[in-house]
Amino acid sequence: MDPLQEDFTPLMFFKGCHAQTIIGSMSMFYKAPNSERVFVTLPDNDQFTLEVCTPKNWRSGDPTMVFIHGLCGSHRSNYLQRLAKKFYKKGMQSIRVNLRGCGSAKGYSRYVYHSGSSDDVHFALNEIKERYPDSPITLMGFSLGGNIVLKLVGELGEAAQDLLANVIAVCPPLDLRNTSQLISMPHNKMYEKYFIRLLREDVHYRHTHFDLPEIHLPTDMTVFEFDEYYIAPQIGYKSALEYYDACSAVKILDKIKVPTQILFAEDDPIIDSSVVNREALPNHVQVVVTSHGGHLGFLSNPFSKTGFRWLDYILLKWVDIFNPRQS
Repeated sequence: MDPLQEDFTPLMFFKGCHAQTIIGSMSMFYKAPNSERVFVTLPDNDQFTLEVCTPKNWRSGDPTMVFIHGLCGSHRSNYLQRLAKKFYKKGMQSIRVNLRGCGSAKGYSRYVYHSGSSDDVHFALNEIKERYPDSPITLMGFSLGGNIVLKLVGELGEAAQDLLANVIAVCPPLDLRNTSQLISMPHNKMYEKYFIRLLREDVHYRHTHFDLPEIHLPTDMTVFEFDEYYIAPQIGYKSALEYYDACSAVKILDKIKVPTQILFAEDDPIIDSSVVNREALPNHVQVVVTSHGGHLGFLSNPFSKTGFRWLDYILLKWVDIFNPRQS
């Protein structure tokens, strides 16, 4: 078996995609180690934050994990807190990036983050590389964050080799139009309503905090309608379809020049892994698709060698492969 591959067997009682997704998102009492908060100022004077967890014995040449959260996520997201704790125990530094207006960066950005915020992540990486020039960096994106990191490394091409050792994307919505259609399917309405509620709250907060023009967003919007009415014009696109076409990473995966792993679950309710033509990808871009796992779930038998959180197990394993000193 390819060392990057590993069979995933879902926990019997949580085998369904919705159970994997919903139970997988729950806290399970994980809390990240204490972090240093670093404010980063963007060229347009917006700010975002880095939450830096550095083990006591970490040295300048040791690896650094840089995490990019998903839609409506932040450094407080369950999966990022879990991973920060687990990498900390392995002696690896982790940096949880809060995109504009998220987590500890809330209230510091007039502009919005979105599925194509690769310029912001590039700026963050340059700041991190300046602080830790000798540390090999693994860039890891989850859901929306996964599309962002793959879009970035595709855009950078060979220049990404100066910044990154490798890249990992988990359940990325590589075709944004496809994902907006999937999340509006009747069986996925609970996810769409959840995201729309949080997105509306973020918009209301930002417009109030920065005294921006009053705006009224219907409570029953679809994700497509939110992107059409609000996100696309906010970031300079004429329509949601133009935004989706410009920001979907699927069309530039073949431009990636650094070792990259992309993880999907075939039963993910809102992400379609079949949009990726694996045969057209370079050898250093590997796609792993499990039969089960839902969206960011991947819950396995807690008594197996992988433990309950198979996702964490496989990510730690992949990082070990590219950082053999930590094995």
